[in-house]
Amino acid sequence: MPRSMTGFGKATCELNGDVVTAELSAVNHRYLDCSVKLPLAWQALESVVKQTVRAHISRGKIYVVISRKRSGTSNTRVQLDTELAKRYVEASRQLGQLMGGSFETLSIDVLAQLEGVFVAEENEEDLETIGEGVAELLKEGLNKLDSMRCTEGKALEDDLCARVAAMRVTLATIEERLPQLNELYEKRLRLRIDELKDSIGIAEDRIAMEVALLADKSDVTEEVVRLKTHFDHMLELFGSKDAVGRQLDFLSQEMLREVNTLGVKTRDADVAKDVIRMKSELEKIREQIQNIE
Repeated sequence: MPRSMTGFGKATCELNGDVVTAELSAVNHRYLDCSVKLPLAWQALESVVKQTVRAHISRGKIYVVISRKRSGTSNTRVQLDTELAKRYVEASRQLGQLMGGSFETLSIDVLAQLEGVFVAEENEEDLETIGEGVAELLKEGLNKLDSMRCTEGKALEDDLCARVAAMRVTLATIEERLPQLNELYEKRLRLRIDELKDSIGIAEDRIAMEVALLADKSDVTEEVVRLKTHFDHMLELFGSKDAVGRQLDFLSQEMLREVNTLGVKTRDADVAKDVIRMKSELEKIREQIQNIE
């Protein structure tokens, strides 16, 4: 079953006492392009995230956001830089003396807000262990993303199958008209030759040869057979477990080529209408295929 390239997945777990969340969103893209946003301390895990995504998805623009909510038992430590605080206090006293008056030194509230007085530090984390946890969390999120992509892919498959069925019906209508067209072409050619043969002296065997050549040039049997084969192939691809978006795109181009050739060879008003109808369906098919992985 084909998968859509659009979807969303979210998973949450507890990791080292913190609540970690992975959010994944996917949109259409010609190739696989993964954008990752991680907590600052986990930037080194970007390659782990991308590798995990590549193992599950082959095509699409994937946005991955990993966030964590600190628990009360966070590894963050707050350090007081005593020496720097003393220098701030001493500097404030000197400023008071410079102003020639009696000024109070810095209050604790003001001092605490000065840069460098308090420094937040984090204990070093085991990124290898965290990476394993993040990878498992990502797999859960990717499974949810995949479930949504499969649901949308089934809707796309149903729509595409209906359009292929409509093209089959139109092609069958053209096939029914072909014998009449061959007779019509021969009559037109013979009528035109009859108007000219007395003046230019064309032999009957030459006329028969020209009729046969015209019939061969106008024959669309190959195009009809190839179109039917393409229809069958497209339906087979819908049943594949692999990513088939590129194959479907190529196949739709081949189908369009056959339909165009069929229209050029037949040169019939009724067939032209059917060809336009088929091209319209093909255009919609090609638009839908752009959403398939």
